[in-house]
Amino acid sequence: MKVYEHKAEYYETDQMGIIHHSNYIRWYESARIYFMNELGISYKKMEEKGIISPVLSVSSEYKNMVYFDDVVLVNVKIKKYNGIRLELEYTVKNKKTGEIINTGSSKHCFLMNNKIINLKKVSAEFHEMFLNAIEE
Repeated sequence: MKVYEHKAEYYETDQMGIIHHSNYIRWYESARIYFMNELGISYKKMEEKGIISPVLSVSSEYKNMVYFDDVVLVNVKIKKYNGIRLELEYTVKNKKTGEIINTGSSKHCFLMNNKIINLKKVSAEFHEMFLNAIEE
């Protein structure tokens, strides 16, 4: 599976000239949408079916710094999935050096009409795609 690639932008830096910590969460979100698209689960398509997947929690551990113009690779992996909840792991690496810069995770559920749903019952297609991604 392809890894999400991001070039660090100047506007993402803080007063110290490094990427501000809040941007890693944005990168996770972009990588998650990219990951789902790679699986064939377009988030837009999910929303068109009335399914949303809000973030329940997110954590991030900073191991090194990213600077303006660095290119990072964000690998996304499913840690847990049961049809109702989804937990993802993120590993952010410096593309040039291969060094791990950051690791994190996010937890999500699935809702339809503001009620928790089981994807297995509501969308077997999406459910199977998530299951297949675990096995890869």
